[in-house]
Amino acid sequence: MFLFVMDQNRKTRLIAQLKSEIDELSPRLKSIAKYIIDNPGEFGMDPIRVSAEKIGVSSNSLVRLAQRMGFDGFEPFREPFRQALMTDREDRLGEDWLERLEDGDDMAHRQALIARNELNIVSRSLRLMTQDKLNTAIEYMTQARTCYVTATRASYALAYYFHYVGRMALPGLQLIPRHMGSAVDELITADENDCLIGITFSPYSAETIQSVRYARERGTRLILISDSEVIAPRVEPDIIFPVATQSQHYFGCYCGAMAVLECLIGHLVSSGGDAAQKRFADYEATREDTGAYWKAPRQPRIRL
Repeated sequence: MFLFVMDQNRKTRLIAQLKSEIDELSPRLKSIAKYIIDNPGEFGMDPIRVSAEKIGVSSNSLVRLAQRMGFDGFEPFREPFRQALMTDREDRLGEDWLERLEDGDDMAHRQALIARNELNIVSRSLRLMTQDKLNTAIEYMTQARTCYVTATRASYALAYYFHYVGRMALPGLQLIPRHMGSAVDELITADENDCLIGITFSPYSAETIQSVRYARERGTRLILISDSEVIAPRVEPDIIFPVATQSQHYFGCYCGAMAVLECLIGHLVSSGGDAAQKRFADYEATREDTGAYWKAPRQPRIRL
């Protein structure tokens, strides 16, 4: 909890400094300072161009205020506000909230059961994600000519998200099947220079099993994310990340699988270095420039 408190203190000190120095600022910088004081959460979340648009100033004005506050640029200035939104010591805050739910009415008690199950699933899945497996998996993925990811039905949502974000860090990542065809169709040219990530949970997808068998026969490295290490004959992965999926309803719980995939994405971004960071920035800039995100009408300029 110390880092979280420290970030909160940094944010509080910056807001106090803005309040004490706002009268000394130019009208444009005053507008920015007032916005930050009134909207610290949004300022911590938004990219520089979004903040500039909301305030009605240029991005350069935000940079000038950051430098006026003693920072090298906008990102170091925004960082304390961004970090203050993250409870990176949540595990040390206790489970009093769960205990209170358990003592409540029927719905509260049910919510406590579901929430505790979700937490247990994530913890178990991440605990089974051992360092040796992780190191080898990242090596396979980053050194592959093409890294494929496949899943069907409900699991397809996991594969889609992993590809949507992961391709920014790993350009050779491909989601299969991409349209209405079969994943096997996409694997015709796969060989020992490639890698396949298969995602499937009980009851196992016949198409996914067919795809991982086909890829394995061609010598492709196979990484499997599943609820069992033995899902079908002739499915012999190089690496398996076993995840818990037991749920309080009729279908499997995928929060553990998503946590494993998020970890893989984090390591891909880290291993990609500056090039990966630039790709993320380029994707974000392109989305903003092409109007991919909905934006509220421009707010009027703030006059002080």
